Amino acid sequence: MTTTTDRPATPDSLDDDDYPAYTMGRAAEMTGTTPGFLRSLGEQGVITPLRSDGGHRRYSRYQLRIAMRARDLVDQGTAVDAACRIIILEDQLEEALRINEQLRRSQPGEETATDN
Repeated sequence: MTTTTDRPATPDSLDDDDYPAYTMGRAAEMTGTTPGFLRSLGEQGVITPLRSDGGHRRYSRYQLRIAMRARDLVDQGTAVDAACRIIILEDQLEEALRINEQLRRSQPGEETATDN
């Protein structure tokens, strides 16, 4: 679901939501979860942390927000695999809505049903 790239740290990286700045321990602490929970999200394909040269997982702020959303769903009684599926579907819906809006904007002169 998420993509990571191997890029050097720069001052701009601090503002980059996709920059893998957090170790697993720090990510677990920040999200109020355990390293095992974060590993399970990776196994479900919801987040794919970057691996450091030493093989350690590194997480971005975007991935931490996804982990917190999964934690919230699990805290409400949703099974981890179901929470992961919900998050994936929410992400797909958001992307489809974004594409639809872009397509609407790219067709000038076309009125939508709500414009009448």
